[in-house]
Amino acid sequence: MEWKEVIKMDMHQKREIRKNKKMNEDKKSLPSTNINWYPGHMAKTRRLIKENINMVDIIYEVVDARIPFSSKIKDVDDLIKDKPKIMIMTKTDLCDINKTSMCAKMYEKEGYKVVMVDLINNKGLSDIYSATSLLLKSLDDKREAKGLKKRAYRALIIGIPNVGKSTLINRLVGKKATITGDKPGVTKKLSWIRINKDLELLDSPGILWPKIDDENQAYNLASFSAIKEEILALGKVACYILDTMYKRYPDNLFNRYGNINYNIDDVILAYEAIGKKRGCIVSGGDIDYDKVSSIIIKDLREGKLGKVTFDEVN
Repeated sequence: MEWKEVIKMDMHQKREIRKNKKMNEDKKSLPSTNINWYPGHMAKTRRLIKENINMVDIIYEVVDARIPFSSKIKDVDDLIKDKPKIMIMTKTDLCDINKTSMCAKMYEKEGYKVVMVDLINNKGLSDIYSATSLLLKSLDDKREAKGLKKRAYRALIIGIPNVGKSTLINRLVGKKATITGDKPGVTKKLSWIRINKDLELLDSPGILWPKIDDENQAYNLASFSAIKEEILALGKVACYILDTMYKRYPDNLFNRYGNINYNIDDVILAYEAIGKKRGCIVSGGDIDYDKVSSIIIKDLREGKLGKVTFDEVN
């Protein structure tokens, strides 16, 4: 049984089914994950990017190293035209570096210069400057040939919600230049930020494409907080996380929760084991399944389930 078939039932339904010793195999398909989360500010941001694209020299596209494919803006080329581009992978301190490095190699074959950064330990920031200077050398040469002084490079920084753009800017500038948080949609407008005499950034709010058709991509985005929690039910996201972790990182699950007897056909067993271990008990001795879901999601996002990468090179 696939996780898609299991998570269509909420936790209370599963509990009652197991109590009655019979599995309801009425396999309705998982409700469509065609997500149409496209607030007005996202449409406005796209328009503003197109209007201001000629003001910048280079594009910094920021992706989450744990989901380097899922977190890439789907139709980014329509926005950035033929501008030089650097893909900046954040949260490398939380990713499976071997799998993410394979993803990076694929992007490099597509013409991206990829820079991996660890914003917790301030690693990789100098590589951004080096890559920028290398890609814009021809611009410097043209200005010099015309007798013009070298000016600060102008970069547009883009990415989906909550991939670490604001934290990256704060690390580059050395102070709190932007609001940061773990909720999608923190940055609200385009704004220029002077990093130093050599670099200026045009910051933009996180944007998604109008519709997300791929189910795994949708759940990856929800798992790592790029999509608001109201879009996909917490229980479904948590079940997806458990299933993915069990298939790819079973030792990580064991290290965090112990032997939870995970079984996709009866995921409630895992929920009860985690709930008891983490004290998610309500009156009457029942498990608080919603709290367990929240714990699983929080543990993943905070790296308590180990270093993971949910996207893979096929």
